[in-house]
Amino acid sequence: MTERGLEAVAQILRAVPDRLDAQLGGVYLLSDDGQLLQLVMTLGAARQFTRPWRHVGMTAPIPVVDAVRSGRVVWVGGAEEMARRYPRVAVAMPYAFCLAAVPLVAKQVTYGSVFVIWPAGHSPELSSGERAGLDALARGLAEVVAEAAGAGRPIRAGARPAVAENRSVDPIGSMVARLPEGVCAMDLDGRLAAVTPAAAELLGEPVEQLLGRRPWAVLPWLRDPVYEYHHRSAVISGQSTSFVALRPPDRWLSFQLFPDGSGLTVRIVAVSDGRHGGADRRTEAPTARAVHTRPGALYHLLHLAGALTEAISVQDVVGMVSEQIVPAFGGQAVAVLLAEGGRLRIVGHRGYPAGLVDQFDGTPLTESTPGVQASTSPVPAFFENRTELERLYPDRHETQDGMAAWAYLPLVTSRRLIGTCVLAFAEPHRFDVEERAVLTSLGGLIAQALDRARLYDTKLVLAHGLQESLLPRGLPAVPGLEVCARYLPATADMDVGGDFYDLIRVGPDSVAVVIGDVQGHNVNAAALMGQIRTAVRAFAAADADPGTVLSRTNRLLADLDTTLLASGAYLLVDLARREARLANAGHPVPLLYRPDGRAEAVEPQIGMVLNVDPAAEYPQVRIGLPIGTILVLYTDGLVDTPGMDPDRALADLTATLARHGGEPLEKLADALIGRAGQAEQRTDDIALLLVRSVPR
Repeated sequence: MTERGLEAVAQILRAVPDRLDAQLGGVYLLSDDGQLLQLVMTLGAARQFTRPWRHVGMTAPIPVVDAVRSGRVVWVGGAEEMARRYPRVAVAMPYAFCLAAVPLVAKQVTYGSVFVIWPAGHSPELSSGERAGLDALARGLAEVVAEAAGAGRPIRAGARPAVAENRSVDPIGSMVARLPEGVCAMDLDGRLAAVTPAAAELLGEPVEQLLGRRPWAVLPWLRDPVYEYHHRSAVISGQSTSFVALRPPDRWLSFQLFPDGSGLTVRIVAVSDGRHGGADRRTEAPTARAVHTRPGALYHLLHLAGALTEAISVQDVVGMVSEQIVPAFGGQAVAVLLAEGGRLRIVGHRGYPAGLVDQFDGTPLTESTPGVQASTSPVPAFFENRTELERLYPDRHETQDGMAAWAYLPLVTSRRLIGTCVLAFAEPHRFDVEERAVLTSLGGLIAQALDRARLYDTKLVLAHGLQESLLPRGLPAVPGLEVCARYLPATADMDVGGDFYDLIRVGPDSVAVVIGDVQGHNVNAAALMGQIRTAVRAFAAADADPGTVLSRTNRLLADLDTTLLASGAYLLVDLARREARLANAGHPVPLLYRPDGRAEAVEPQIGMVLNVDPAAEYPQVRIGLPIGTILVLYTDGLVDTPGMDPDRALADLTATLARHGGEPLEKLADALIGRAGQAEQRTDDIALLLVRSVPR
């Protein structure tokens, strides 16, 4: 069924040139676990073009993945739009073309996606007829894939994508059709399909040595990547191109490439020097011994380099490698090991069964294992099968990980060897020269990102430790009051914030409730927060009223000669009278939940922010606190959400209080924090303090 299914897919793809007037395309299917898209078949596009995308994770920023995730057609109307929406794809394929990606859905099940590429001359807009044709194409492919899956023999990706060949054509006839004087024909994969004797004479090799081979592989003086770039550009964009190259010792040749859906015609002409022949670029011939990385391989380096700039923590780095690199090379698992304290420590892994890798954690650096060797020597190690590994490391438990091939990549940064990255394969895997070079380079990128991430993680731990030391470890139990506090640090950076809260016993029947926010997110803000909290405690101990406490704190800030501002609210609760007095220094208004279920904002006369006017006064307002009343004090991080109107945010918070005010304070706190607490990126700290009046 798999073979029949593939043939059915190929038959549908072969109709693309006639139905959609496009020459290139391919089909991706989801892996069994739904984490990868695997390239099953291509149309026209040479395998080398799609090599970086044979296996892509479902987090990869490319059109075929977006089509599956969104369930909609993704249309990219040219190079500029590709660079804007998918910059990493544009880096790897800097050619002029239009692309559509369509999800394959049958009976509400998504199986993958199909992509189609049009030449640069296509309109930047997708016509209604083309959209209908794409829908029919995707529907037909989805039905074939669903039928195969329903029969218990799903279509799967092979070691290499299958190719749906275009209609066979006579190479010589096609060449003549393209150029009456045509000299040689090249297929879409870059191999020479026909060479005239005159072309062979110009290239300096007999015809039989050229046929079936790529020019840049057989001719040393054409091995500069710029020449292969011109071929790729012509195939992808569908536009003719040209260049000039020097055939040693002194013969300049002009190459003109004329593409269509089945291949290219290449016209080769001798010119007097490199300034003639209509060339796009003059390039000096490299030496025969020069080693070049193919443009397709460069994608991996550029892709990971771009992705790693977004990684912040060590786990981010491990995640980026597992999501972006492991699928690209067909790997099964990855582990990152660092040399610390004379032992090998595993800082992250993906793809291994739970608990398997942990047994290798703590391996002494004196042991003879491949992980230790790669962590103590800057030389990478590649094992294409288990026999190769066990020949060098017999009877080592580290080899019993259920894998069949491994790449051990030393992590070297700033001339320091910090560990190794292990890429493991479920099946034997051949590492060619190009792949070894790319993986070795990736090791350097991973090492630099890990070095930055480890520094970040260390500073983050220190920052959070400082923050926790400045906040109260616990609030005192007060008969007649039920209290709940929450603090959530900002996630946008690793600096400490200036939000604080406190609960202070100031008499047998009175307690002070304080909340505040110092301007900024740095050590200075945190230090000033600690000074303010200490000062408020001292002023509160003198049994001062709320307005006096804030006035004295304001004058203290002026004496400290700091430019930082602070806001705060001070609530003095009289437990015997069941009432409170509130003073506010530019702080968000507290919320009040009444025993009858009503919720509203307390609107006191808000005084000046602290440290603006040393002579500022802070008026007070009295608030009744019958049993069941709840006061909600918070900092602005809870309501100042980017893109949200502050008044609307306050109204939503008040409505939430009305709905959940009758619940236990812990559940009420969860409801009030809500989406702000679940957000991956918070630009400000959040402090929340709830006080409920209860029987004594």
